[in-house]
Amino acid sequence: MTVTNSDSGTNIQPVAENIWRINTPVTLPDGGEFSFNQYLISADKPLLFHTGPLGLFSMVRDAVRHVIAPEALRYIAFSHFEADECGSLNQWLEVAPESQPVCSAIGAMTSIGDIAIRRPRGMGDGEALNLGNATVEWITAPHVPHGWDNGFLFERSTGTLLCGDLFTQPGRGDVALTTDDILGPSEAFRAVMDYYSHSPDTDAVLNRLAALEPRVLACMHGSAWRGDGGAKLKDLAAALEQ
Repeated sequence: MTVTNSDSGTNIQPVAENIWRINTPVTLPDGGEFSFNQYLISADKPLLFHTGPLGLFSMVRDAVRHVIAPEALRYIAFSHFEADECGSLNQWLEVAPESQPVCSAIGAMTSIGDIAIRRPRGMGDGEALNLGNATVEWITAPHVPHGWDNGFLFERSTGTLLCGDLFTQPGRGDVALTTDDILGPSEAFRAVMDYYSHSPDTDAVLNRLAALEPRVLACMHGSAWRGDGGAKLKDLAAALEQ
């Protein structure tokens, strides 16, 4: 792990080939600890998944600089319209003049087409985005766990699912990539603050994600996870049914 900002503790570490987790731990108002993650795919056409809130912009930018020049980014992607997903979107679009926002077609229509300084690319379900030496596929997942406009990206060659707020874990997220249980801590967190929409389609969406058989679950809060991602997603679906 490389610490890129000693004051904030922002750090960067690879979790799969050419995929880097950027992590910043924060202290919550109640004194608890939490973390915000972004993922950089350092492909021929580099992509950043999630920007972090506006206040973290300079920290995330400096972490990206550890791997590539920030101005080289071509895509700024995110799962849904929320501050920790895209709070500094326009700052990134200014830094990287050839970059384009990437979100769901619904997100582009309802929010991003209005607030972004550059026209977004609204992705349809199953649509692929060619990054040169990598390809990501957009998986539409409305209301799972929340947001009408929600969706995920799946990087095919490494089997990495950029899974947004699924498996949100409390704490600092000090371990970048783990094989330990993430479902237990995630469900304990949800018991206190249930952030799921509990859509009638949740089970179908999770089982569709499981069918991708991801090998890495790139979580936006806490550690990324390596293992049988299909089984872990089915376990999550079963836990939600209970």
